[in-house]
Amino acid sequence: MLSAGLERALRRAGYAVDISRNGEEAVAAAKAQHYALILLDLNLPGLGGMGVLRQIRDGRDATPVIILTANHKPGQKVDGLDSGADDYVAKPFDLDELLARIRARIRGHDRRVSDVLTAGDVHLDLTGRTVSKAGRPVGVTAKEFKVLAALMRRAGQFVSKDDLETVLYDGEAGVESNTIEVTVYGLRRKLGNELILTARGLGYTIAGRR
Repeated sequence: MLSAGLERALRRAGYAVDISRNGEEAVAAAKAQHYALILLDLNLPGLGGMGVLRQIRDGRDATPVIILTANHKPGQKVDGLDSGADDYVAKPFDLDELLARIRARIRGHDRRVSDVLTAGDVHLDLTGRTVSKAGRPVGVTAKEFKVLAALMRRAGQFVSKDDLETVLYDGEAGVESNTIEVTVYGLRRKLGNELILTARGLGYTIAGRR
């Protein structure tokens, strides 16, 4: 399972994160949801990580999978890669390197040549931290960039207000209750009201990405 520290780091980097507590939950989540990438711990309770990986690939799910493990045995690394993993990272690992591997695997899967997310005529460059609409640069705040990145990474899926607050504040105290509403309002004003949709009880979504 992901450590709390790694989960926080992923959210700070703009990723929405779902956690599965055992192998069976992981398989069910992979079948029910489209993910940009799966970080798979081999030491999951119940169905182990290798079993999860095989079931994912047997279902013809091509989602990129990075295995995380404390086991440094070469044979296990070979088994993981042969079973369909895209990458294999042994603990302890450097966080910046892991994040770079995540970006690379998502890029390769999406056949993108750069870390650019697109929704209609809106483009968000994760590396350059810039936003443009119809080819023209749009100035956004740091909060607006983080929220937009989190939504664009999961275009077509609803992201709850709590998840967006986690992206912004990482559990810090003193979160203002209307921060997300104000941030989304700013993005709509700059990028168009039709970009971000809201559903009561579900959260926010960007209708689709191409």
